[in-house]
Amino acid sequence: MKYLEPLSRQVRLSDGAIPEADAVQERRLSDLAGLFADEAAESELIASNPLVYRVYDAAALPKEDGQLLFSTTVIQSGRVGDEFFMTKGHYHARADRAELYYGLSGQGILLLQTPEGRFEALEMVPGTAAYVPPYWGHRTMNTGEEPFVFLAAYPADAGYDYGTIARDGFAALVLAGADGPRVVANPSFVPTARAPKG
Repeated sequence: MKYLEPLSRQVRLSDGAIPEADAVQERRLSDLAGLFADEAAESELIASNPLVYRVYDAAALPKEDGQLLFSTTVIQSGRVGDEFFMTKGHYHARADRAELYYGLSGQGILLLQTPEGRFEALEMVPGTAAYVPPYWGHRTMNTGEEPFVFLAAYPADAGYDYGTIARDGFAALVLAGADGPRVVANPSFVPTARAPKG
């Protein structure tokens, strides 16, 4: 039996960074082109191509059954039209894999959907633990004035399916309103009978 070595990583609570992260992914607005509902606002803002979010992958662990990955995501404050800065959103390539999010700072919403279009919106603040069940697509957005930071833990073999959401859209939009964020059905969403993969 070959044992992996235990490890720990410090999460800098001031900004969500993991200084010893194995990898840091940056997503700018151009990386999310076509995902926002207001195409004119997206086109105007994409000229300055602001940073939307960073993901700090804690450690280079094997992406295999039985392993657990963890990371932090830091979403900047901002909007494209009335829509808040958000992550690209994905299903898991192995759709029967779940995920856990834990809010560290700021505030946001975890938006989830089934392929058929049922959606749920979970508010997240520091201390919120949010469960993403198997087969649900998910994305997060920053609904506050400061960066929204959360920790994610997920099976190492879960993988990512970004293509389905890029093609079909997301079933709901989270828009800024006079009384705070409001969740509305997305008229452009295309429901699918996507066969879940185990």
